[in-house]
This record gives sequence, C-alpha cells and structure tokens, in this order.
Amino acid sequence: MTALAELDEATLVSRARDRDPAAFELLVRRYQRRIYTLCLRMLNGASGDAEDLTQETFVTAWRRLPEIQNDAAFGGWLYRTATNKCLTVLQRRRPTVDLDDHHPPADVDSDPARTAGTSAAMSALSEALRQLPPQQRACWLLREVHGRSYQEIADLVGTTPTAVRGRIARARAELAEVMKPWR
Repeated sequence: MTALAELDEATLVSRARDRDPAAFELLVRRYQRRIYTLCLRMLNGASGDAEDLTQETFVTAWRRLPEIQNDAAFGGWLYRTATNKCLTVLQRRRPTVDLDDHHPPADVDSDPARTAGTSAAMSALSEALRQLPPQQRACWLLREVHGRSYQEIADLVGTTPTAVRGRIARARAELAEVMKPWR
C-alpha cells in the first residue's frame, strides 16, 4: 500500500479500473473529505444525507470507472457526480438542518464576546447559504470553498462559464448583504 501511495492520480485510476481495490481505496482517501464537505454544505449541514451521498458517489465511481476516458479527470468527475447527486436531492425536497450537528469551532483565545460574534456570523452565513437557490449555492461552494475554475464549475453543473460567473456574482451579492453587520 505504501508504494501505491506514491503513485499519481492517473495511475491509481488506471489500476482501480483494472479492479485493484487498494488503488481505489487510496483514491477514496484522497477525495473523501473534500466530497463530504461539498455535500454537507450543499445540503445545508444535513450530515447524514451528506454521508450517504458521499458514499453513493464513491459507489458510483467504482461501478463507472470503465467509462472514465481521461484518468487525470477523475477528481472533476467525482465533483460532478457529487454535485449532481446533491442537486437531485435538493430538487426533490427542501432539506432540513439539525442545528445540533453544527458546532462552531472553539475560539483559541477563549474570549466569550468574540466567540459569540463568530458563532453569530457563522450562523448568519449558514442561513444565507441555505437561502440561495441550489444552483447558486453549488457554484459558490465549488468556487469559494473548493477552488474550482469557472470552466470546471460550468462542466460540473452543465452550463456555461458566463452563467457560472453570473450565479457566483449574485450569490456573492446576496451573501455580502446578509453579512454587512459582521464587517
């Protein structure tokens, strides 16, 4: 397994396509946290649903590995698969959020006023993200949190880079308006 860990992604994808479970396990380890985080944020903090969709994404990846034409494009394909699964869930129902699943990180300087302000700001941002239309939320998260390019996002959500820019601009404007009190 140690020798596999040093292989590049394209080689691991090729080996996983040949049904090497150790190679696929390494791919899962490399992407699992990022895909889970994307699903969690797209689904408004519904951790159980995010876990389920992350698992479904990797099950789909295992089944459909032979269809991937470009081994180096595996990461983008995973993001697209997870994004589409989340959008499908969001279109079927309006997700609910269990506030007990969201715990703000402890503030290292233990200043209660600062901790309360940070907690309030994060709650406001989470609520603002929940209010965005799913397509805007997906584009904003893929760009701002996951660092994807406009072209990648366009490919992931099935639109043009211009439409992605517009969605992100509208999302930024709405989020900036909501977050004015915390500036």
